[in-house]
Amino acid sequence: MPTRILLVRHGETRLTLEDRFAGSNDEPLSDEGREQAASLGMRLSGVPIAAAYASPMARTMETAQLVAAPHGLPVQTAAALREIDYGNWEGLTRDEVIDRFPQAYGLWEEDPLLVAPEGGESGLSVIHRALPFLREIIERHRHQTVLVVSHKGTNRLLVSSLLGLDARGYRERLDQSPAALNILDFMNEVRPRLKLFNDISHYQSFPDREISERISKWWRPTTER
Repeated sequence: MPTRILLVRHGETRLTLEDRFAGSNDEPLSDEGREQAASLGMRLSGVPIAAAYASPMARTMETAQLVAAPHGLPVQTAAALREIDYGNWEGLTRDEVIDRFPQAYGLWEEDPLLVAPEGGESGLSVIHRALPFLREIIERHRHQTVLVVSHKGTNRLLVSSLLGLDARGYRERLDQSPAALNILDFMNEVRPRLKLFNDISHYQSFPDREISERISKWWRPTTER
């Protein structure tokens, strides 16, 4: 029996909607984000989850608490699961960053794995803290199912690293919708199989917004950004 990791991105926040860099910004969930997380909790209510871990940010902790509530599980905080720190880009929209820091943004777009915003982190730094912690979880909970709630960038970097993908392309090749569910099965600490990725079927029927609007604005035509 493999060790199963339910890797979840936090639900929607105001900054998610505005497509702002929000790595170290402690933004809470929006009302819709809470609905998304609660619907995932209902979806997973019959799954025998043994433990729950989350980044200490408000948006990840609340998401984890809502998902873990049907199981009566406490949520253990893990700083290693934090989002990328975007330094002096924090709270800005992509267009604002391009306007204020054009050279730095251009270098980061070319190689977000090794390049960091001023005062922030590179993707490699995130992998160096998040991946060893995930392996600790797998060792600690062998043959069990564990909930891990983290962030868009961190989740994509983890999946890229675990699957042997070129992590330099994590931003354009992988997406993470709010409250998305990813499932990874591990036969050991270094042999994962991706069973499900970026699934939001637990709230796909929400009537207020088209699913296409939940796709990262990075992928939309320039006129829509």
